[in-house]
Amino acid sequence: MIREIRGKVLNVEADGAVIDVNGWGVKVCMATHEALVPSSEVRLLTYLAFKQDGAELYGFSEEADRRFFELALLVPGVGPKTAISLLRRAPRESLEGAIGRRDVNYLTRVVGLGKKAAEKLVVELAEKIGSEGRAPVSGDDEVFDMLVALGYTEREARTALTKIPMETTGTDARFKAALAAH
Repeated sequence: MIREIRGKVLNVEADGAVIDVNGWGVKVCMATHEALVPSSEVRLLTYLAFKQDGAELYGFSEEADRRFFELALLVPGVGPKTAISLLRRAPRESLEGAIGRRDVNYLTRVVGLGKKAAEKLVVELAEKIGSEGRAPVSGDDEVFDMLVALGYTEREARTALTKIPMETTGTDARFKAALAAH
């Protein structure tokens, strides 16, 4: 199992990056890759997934993100593409908090899961995340609703929420940060 890679970023793609690892161009699927700059050195924690048509490598800058990804894979019906998609749609801290609090509303409205998928995620992972999970950032449901009311699509609103710095608190401040991020 490949658990970590180091190398030079060759190029950044829509769903990840290609990393030069000792002369091999390794494609790594990632939830967030905005911080990667071509020609810079990078160290990524990884998860290697095997499927019928080959293998895919998923990369994470933080151990906590990889741990959440691996926990999500324990849920029946959740594969690597769905697990990485969760991390693309919302910060890990917010996901853990929503699951820990069994907040199906947050998972359906802000993260964009269907009700059954959100309930399954909560049932399977709430005990595993338990007290480790932090609450979703206060007011994100309200910020999401305000963005949609302004004409954002649900997808655009979710994307704007993911770009808000976690240290930004308060509904008004998070709303302004979401508007600035778009």
